[in-house]
Amino acid sequence: MPKSNNSVFEKFSNWATKFTGSSYAFIGATLIVIVWAVSGPIFNYSETWQLVINTGTTIITFLMVFLIQKAQNKDSKAIQIKLNELLAANEKASNRIVDIEDLTEKELDQLHCYYEKLSDFAEEDADIHSSHSIDAAKRNQDYKHDQFKKRHDEWLQKQTQKKGS
Repeated sequence: MPKSNNSVFEKFSNWATKFTGSSYAFIGATLIVIVWAVSGPIFNYSETWQLVINTGTTIITFLMVFLIQKAQNKDSKAIQIKLNELLAANEKASNRIVDIEDLTEKELDQLHCYYEKLSDFAEEDADIHSSHSIDAAKRNQDYKHDQFKKRHDEWLQKQTQKKGS
């Protein structure tokens, strides 16, 4: 599609998205329904009278689905870019998750499990900023466990010596 046509379509769809989400569009739609309802007696509530509102709402709904999807795609892309910028700017964030929106559902589930496990390690750790990966968090937890075990063994040894004295 030529750039000028794309630009015209882009401008129109952006305008339509903003307008249809406005109070004016809601008021306009409400007025159309009121005019239609008031005109019922004039047309003897005929099948054609009913068909007018049914056809109109069906067409508008059909077009709005695409307009809403376009707006959501644009918003989603903008949010992803902003999140990627935050990840790239934060020295403690993993750059491996930038641009993961193209992964399969199964791959996203695996990443979700990864971060659940990382969250579990972080809950056990007093300083949640001390590790950036499961491997680092695991090493940190193992170190803490070893230190606790060492202190516990020393305490047991002292208790045993006291009993032997």
